[in-house]
Amino acid sequence: MSALFTPLRLRETTLRNRIAVSPMCQYSAAEGLPSHWHLVHLGSRAVGGAGLVIAEASAVLPEGRISPDDTGIWSDGHAEAWAPIARFIAEQGAVPGLQLAHAGRKASTDVPWRGGKPLGDGARGWRPVGASPLPFAEGYPVPHELSTDEITAVVGAFRDGARRAEQAGFELVEIHMAHGYLLHQFLSPLTNQRADAYGGTIENRMRFPIEVARAVREAFPVERPVFARISATDWMEGGWDLEQSVVLARELREAGVDLVDCSSGGLVPQAKVPLAPGYQVPFAEALRKRAEILTGAVGLITEPAQAEAIVAGGRADLVLLAREMLRDAYWPLHAAQALGAEVRWPDQYLRARPAPR
Repeated sequence: MSALFTPLRLRETTLRNRIAVSPMCQYSAAEGLPSHWHLVHLGSRAVGGAGLVIAEASAVLPEGRISPDDTGIWSDGHAEAWAPIARFIAEQGAVPGLQLAHAGRKASTDVPWRGGKPLGDGARGWRPVGASPLPFAEGYPVPHELSTDEITAVVGAFRDGARRAEQAGFELVEIHMAHGYLLHQFLSPLTNQRADAYGGTIENRMRFPIEVARAVREAFPVERPVFARISATDWMEGGWDLEQSVVLARELREAGVDLVDCSSGGLVPQAKVPLAPGYQVPFAEALRKRAEILTGAVGLITEPAQAEAIVAGGRADLVLLAREMLRDAYWPLHAAQALGAEVRWPDQYLRARPAPR
């Protein structure tokens, strides 16, 4: 039996297999509201056989968007717009998930196909916020340093975002603590130069992300799982690293997080990331063993045999695919055929199902 196609039970939620669609921004929203594009994009991946479909980083506050064209979850109107999308994903047998996010100092940028540059504090842009008044790179604005009261307000926004995600019908939420966005900015000493209770020691730097994790866990139904995506290393000397990630993962487990989604990098533009197939899998394996928490592996996972080996070898409990799912929405169905796993095809597509091997 294929390990990749065995169910994964998380609290009272069961994924039909160990394949997840990684959250990927589509830059196709107006005022944070998902569109027909999101329904077709996410729905087709559910039809394609994934066990879990996680919708893109959705801002818990308007100023938390990466770009003005990103989705949000900061109002009940956003929950209403997400509801038919979550419902369709679930109707196809996949678990619908939503990533809760705040971009921090990397907010207010243009979409990638227009260069992704900062928009400035103008008609489409706004001044970003951060852990400390340090710009992301040359040409980026100096972010406003969040006060302790403002930090408390952001924690509340994450709590409200989790509540609205449940209201929309999402059965899982993931807290974005990776890729140089706001919570990661507090974690790393490269971007956190605070002298208050949220800066300095690792305990202080973890304080805000852990407060968010607890708030989300309290707001989201106890029978439903909560994930956290982290950057396991900054790939920079003096930055966040695997040893600190182990400490964080243990704290997240105590806060009620069910699985750590292990990515890396994104904090500073000068980092040298050694890209290669499965290059982040060792982080998932290390946290799974040392922090005793379920983990997800992500990053250049493209082949069925590769994904099977990761799960079967106990290196991670789940694989998250991104670019490969953009190339092939039906990757799970094709992977099942390659691995000799028996899966159910949509009735509407049965005429195209290949003969058993």
